[in-house]
Amino acid sequence: MSISQRQLALLLVAPGLALVAALFLYPLSFSLISAFTGPQGGVSLDAFRKAWEFYSGDVLFTVVIVLASCLFTGLAAIIIAGTLTLGENRWIVGTLKALYRWPLFIPFIVAAQCMRTFLAKNGLMNNSFVALGLMEPLQTVSFLDWRGIIATFVWKQTPFVALLLAGALAAIDRAMLEAGRNLGASRLRVLVELALPQVMPQLLVALVLSFVTMLSVLSVPMMVAGSQPTMLTVDMAFRINSYGDYATANALGVITYLLSAGAAIIYLKRGMAAKEGAP
Repeated sequence: MSISQRQLALLLVAPGLALVAALFLYPLSFSLISAFTGPQGGVSLDAFRKAWEFYSGDVLFTVVIVLASCLFTGLAAIIIAGTLTLGENRWIVGTLKALYRWPLFIPFIVAAQCMRTFLAKNGLMNNSFVALGLMEPLQTVSFLDWRGIIATFVWKQTPFVALLLAGALAAIDRAMLEAGRNLGASRLRVLVELALPQVMPQLLVALVLSFVTMLSVLSVPMMVAGSQPTMLTVDMAFRINSYGDYATANALGVITYLLSAGAAIIYLKRGMAAKEGAP
């Protein structure tokens, strides 16, 4: 490749690089510098001390909520993908195939608003139970708390994980799955013992991406559950909007970076261990 061609290639990628630098690298650098800079200038951990003193409970709450959401999302995605791949009832498979992807196209803020009207004490879910005679009006309770956050995350992220998992399952050699069925194994056993071990890397990738996505969402914890404890994204918005305290907010942001990096490192270590164990 000549010099002119290299310059032309750099010119073509320059707008994309400038966009990444302006919208990602600059904010990242600013947040890191602000988090480690003290009120008088110089390197300081005061922002992290304040963040941990005020929001250590919210850090634990965030981790538990996101991990629980990933767990339920993975289970729901396995059920959906397994039904789509191994299901024999055409009506069930066709209906599920037509419906399960809809939440993919709904923004988180819209999903949060839908859950506010669905999970409220006088929401659609409780009113439906009352209309069916399954409970009395005085027995209804609101799910607009940590349960609502998990339900919203699972409902929103399950189609994404199921789509990746169903594609991976569809690529498996069908002869192996049919051999298991011919030997008398149930569809559940074929899914758990034969199919899932082969697509575990794809499932882990989808769950890691979902972990990072749910960790960064602001609208769901703010709209679905406004009480304490809450997630770190709400705390960051509160420190900025109420106090203009960018240092503490950025310290909380660094904590979320570390949590995201931890999920990525776990996945990478598992992938490297699998490659080393492969023949």
